[in-house]
Amino acid sequence: MTLQFTQALARSATALILAASAALLTGCAAAVPMQPAADAENPGCADIIVRLPTTVADQPERETDAQATGAWGNPTAVLLTCGVEIPSPTTLPCVNINGIDWIEDDSEAPMYRYTTYGREPATEIYLDSGVVSGSTTLVDLAGAVANVPATKQCLDADDVTLPSSAP
Repeated sequence: MTLQFTQALARSATALILAASAALLTGCAAAVPMQPAADAENPGCADIIVRLPTTVADQPERETDAQATGAWGNPTAVLLTCGVEIPSPTTLPCVNINGIDWIEDDSEAPMYRYTTYGREPATEIYLDSGVVSGSTTLVDLAGAVANVPATKQCLDADDVTLPSSAP
């Protein structure tokens, strides 16, 4: 064998080993299956998605298979979907975390659903409160979500003027 043939064979073997290693490594962390929201193509979603943190509530970021989504944890503890239906006024609690208003739905506790209020597109966070703290999760995601400006804010009962009962 010539020296050139031996070097070419060594390079080919190295390339094959690297390709096999990459395939094995990516096979270990399958993408989280998700569905894109109806308004996932909204440019505001891109403004959020490109700024998502690599960790949320100490959970590592995961790859997803749908546009305008994010996931963290293994097993998954936090799911983000941008472009969800914009919420209308509701009696559900509204919490403000770092300037972001979130409607809190605990009807599936310990799974909680938080949806931005007053921002278009709307973003939804679905989390397992047995694994992550809701407030920590929302703090960690506030920087990305803040890239969609607020046009409305949640109101408290004290902020609402009720009709008078004057005759």
